[in-house]
Amino acid sequence: MIINGKEISEKRLAVLKDEISKSGLSPCLATIIVGEDPASQMYVRMKHKACGEVGIKSAGITLSSDLKTEEIISEVSKLNSDPSVHGILVQLPLPKHVDTRAVITAVSPDKDVDGFHPYNSGLLFSGRPDFVPCTPGGIMTLLKEYKIKTAGKKAVVAGRSVDVGRPMAALLLNADATVTICHSKTSNLEEEMKSADILVSAIGKAKFVGPDMVKKGAVVIDVGINRDENGKLCGDVDFEAVRDKVYAITPVPGGVGPMTIATLMENTFTSAKKHAEL
Repeated sequence: MIINGKEISEKRLAVLKDEISKSGLSPCLATIIVGEDPASQMYVRMKHKACGEVGIKSAGITLSSDLKTEEIISEVSKLNSDPSVHGILVQLPLPKHVDTRAVITAVSPDKDVDGFHPYNSGLLFSGRPDFVPCTPGGIMTLLKEYKIKTAGKKAVVAGRSVDVGRPMAALLLNADATVTICHSKTSNLEEEMKSADILVSAIGKAKFVGPDMVKKGAVVIDVGINRDENGKLCGDVDFEAVRDKVYAITPVPGGVGPMTIATLMENTFTSAKKHAEL
């Protein structure tokens, strides 16, 4: 079974557009991009395009790459105090000289639609999530849409990043899976991955996961966005080599990526509704 993230995201965005239209609210997402990284610019354009499609206003702020941490935080603070802005997204990565943690922490938790603020991370890990990071949140939506059970299943998350690996593990744990996190220092990586009923790969190595690393009948979620030896877009998983061995698998592209943006839109509308109640 191919898990079609593009199809599910389009369905959910259509529902969201209708909900926003009926709500009478004017949700607004503000993005901050520092520097001129082409990949970051592309991702921000995709997010703004999605905003336009569902009826969310968007404001883009582009800052010079030579700005200091304090200057970037000053821009974040302006958005925090702007009542017309409901979601704030700081596009990562930031330039190396910038204190990324300080910038992320400067975002007001109630506008942290990326779910990266320590406050929202704490809620997630305590089992009371509010804003959830968009990629893991989108993956959980896919599992629900395809009626893939998590309770009692062994889930292995390959990767321990704060934006995907760690929150993914917390969400699966909250959904009653038994969770193992693997990373670059895991000594028996192949054995751990092959034991998974649900395998989430977020390690960033093109076609790293082959059929020998996957259990027969497993569900494989590929978060990787890489280029193969021919420059073609691919995931962490060798899709063609693995697909016939597993029960379900996400393709790259068209799997997890569209759900990340859909979840960001949903988080922004959720924030707008919360602010309307204040």
